Amino acid sequence: MQKPHILKSVASVAITAVGLMLPTSAEAQRTYRSDFSIGAKAGVTMSNVSFMPKVPESMIMGWTAGAVVRYTEEKHVGVVGEINISQRGWKESYDPGQEFSFSRQLTYVTIPVMTHIFFGPKKFKCFINLGPEVAFMIANSTKANFDYNNITTVDGFPVSSRQTEQMTMPIKNKIDYGITAGIGAEWKINRRNSVMIEARYYFGLGNLFDSDKKATFSSSRPSSIEVTAGYMFRIK
Repeated sequence: MQKPHILKSVASVAITAVGLMLPTSAEAQRTYRSDFSIGAKAGVTMSNVSFMPKVPESMIMGWTAGAVVRYTEEKHVGVVGEINISQRGWKESYDPGQEFSFSRQLTYVTIPVMTHIFFGPKKFKCFINLGPEVAFMIANSTKANFDYNNITTVDGFPVSSRQTEQMTMPIKNKIDYGITAGIGAEWKINRRNSVMIEARYYFGLGNLFDSDKKATFSSSRPSSIEVTAGYMFRIK
């Protein structure tokens, strides 16, 4: 005889629990609403190569541009993928009074896939990107104001006090890989549109040239700093 009363109590508790859960669920959906955006970016690069033995050098400037895809599912975390064309390489430096100029510029298609961590108010967010990157060389150019193919015939060149093999050596590894990390900010114009700026550092883990025991260089790892501006359009 008590079963109807028990069933009514259970039903009442269930209805109350569902009622309490609904606002929480709705709030969770508002808080963690997924975001799928696409965009484009462009900017400048400053890069060099870590040689061992050392080669006196400075940063060489270039450009970068590409497409961006971003997906966020959680409140502060998402994933970003890009396909870019980026110029890297190195520019050699000389002592004062030595009017020589030499640089090699390497152009890559780069594909970084990064964790995207963001924080801040709705209209203005700061973010950190971090992840691996693979790069495929598509062009390689050299600029110099002397005949680097016949370096011993160049009058006044300090051939006895510096490495010169890197000037003419072919690039052995045209696929590079490494770690990239960046910090930036994004301004939301409206629900669909936003603009962003970012400064990013890339550290290559591979070598441009042969690095075995008999090789000229035990290390020839590229690195790059890039500063970009971009536009994002929210699809979802």
